[in-house]
Amino acid sequence: MEFEPLWLLLALPLAFGMGWLASRFDLRQWKRDQQAAPQAYFKGLNLLLNEQQDKAIDAFIEAVQHDPGSSELHFALGNLFRRRGEYERAVRVHQHLLARADLPQAERDRAQHALAQDFLKAGLFDRAEQAYKALAGSAFATDARLALLVLHERARDWPAAIEVARGLESVGAGSFAQRMAHYWCEIALEADARGQSGDADVAIQRAREVAPLAVRPMVLAGQRLLKRGLVEPALAIWGPLLVQHPQASPVIADEFARAAAGSNHVDTARLQLQNAHASEPGAALLAALLSLEGEGAERRKAWLDQLQKHPSLSAALGLLREHKGGALGPDELSALDAALQAAAKPLQRYRCAACGFEAQHYFWQCPGCHGWDTFPPRRLEDQ
Repeated sequence: MEFEPLWLLLALPLAFGMGWLASRFDLRQWKRDQQAAPQAYFKGLNLLLNEQQDKAIDAFIEAVQHDPGSSELHFALGNLFRRRGEYERAVRVHQHLLARADLPQAERDRAQHALAQDFLKAGLFDRAEQAYKALAGSAFATDARLALLVLHERARDWPAAIEVARGLESVGAGSFAQRMAHYWCEIALEADARGQSGDADVAIQRAREVAPLAVRPMVLAGQRLLKRGLVEPALAIWGPLLVQHPQASPVIADEFARAAAGSNHVDTARLQLQNAHASEPGAALLAALLSLEGEGAERRKAWLDQLQKHPSLSAALGLLREHKGGALGPDELSALDAALQAAAKPLQRYRCAACGFEAQHYFWQCPGCHGWDTFPPRRLEDQ
């Protein structure tokens, strides 16, 4: 059969028309999809601003369906899932992003960081640690190291925490000397608990080397010496501490006074406590100081001065105890003593400056927010 040119002339316009119709149909469909995606996105954003997270998630899911290639929509959806506690769904969203071969490296690092946050919030610390370690060398490297530091603290993996803290210092993220001193002190306490006093000695020395002016290593060093009956070396450590850090003196005041009372350095210790109390007047320091004094009117006058200058229930309690058997009857004084002691107890507490956690015992690391050195050494009644 011979080819007729006439058929070609007829087919060309037909093919052109069909192609034009097809392109118009695809273009309209594309425009509809593009319009639907922004509308759903802005709808989700508006719902999110109005704190309607459930409806916002539905709107973002709709936006993702219209525009599955948009990484920003996936990030918004994953972050919403995490905020609502739906960690498994957040993980799936961010893992889907990481599985995309067309994702730029910057966006891939961002997705890796978001995935690590998902694992951390979900309590999957092992997987969070691995996810954060994968961010080494990325723009999120410093944030990842800070998160790893928190993870190691929670796991009480102090050697790993020290290594991460050194790495943060090496990249100029700030000074972590105080925190490393705390880590070495924790290592010393754990070594003592195992009966490895030699390792504890080394850890205390490291703590004092990394932060020579840190309070806790000096406190712990003195306490360990006292447990071994080495009173004079302990006083030699704590004496300069009272001078250099008078604000921290209430932490060791009672132990310092009891140690000094059994030594030949009572006069020196009394003078050191007097100077510390002059700088940081408080009931705990005064009680320690007066424990080195004899009986008599001077003790009552000291408590009266404390009560007048810094009124507190503890000071009132101290003054009343000095007057036992005096002008007040024993029964009345005993009842007043018990009442004041009960009233003073809630105020004889320490409060975290970061989260407000309160405790009768002084903590170097807050049990509430896990912050270091967030407990002022002064009790509530002295603040």
